Amino acid sequence: MNPDDQMKEARRLGDKTKKPFKISGEKIERKIEGTEGCFATDRILIDGMRIGYMYKEEKDFDSDSGWRFMAGDETDEYLDDQWNSGIYTVNTICNYDEEIIQHLGAPVGSSFALDPKTGKLIELKE
Repeated sequence: MNPDDQMKEARRLGDKTKKPFKISGEKIERKIEGTEGCFATDRILIDGMRIGYMYKEEKDFDSDSGWRFMAGDETDEYLDDQWNSGIYTVNTICNYDEEIIQHLGAPVGSSFALDPKTGKLIELKE
């Protein structure tokens, strides 16, 4: 089944685990310790875009790391549709972009964006 059909079928079933992830579950490697969760969008996990924006906020639940990951081009409408995002382990997201690992120790309130000139995540200062 092609990815578009797979996505339609997953939505029809209401089963996010059936989405056509760029990295299948059996290929996820242990990159970091821990099992804390985070929010990430399908622009990263399905479309294969790099993480363009990440920030850390207060936890929403006990096993939440507080980290939120986006490609950076998601519209409000896209983000409002819960189908376009999910809760994943931070380790899973590290498999999509290992550069985030160096920033995971940052405190609540930290944010980073992809610098188009260097291709690196840089800390945003308020």
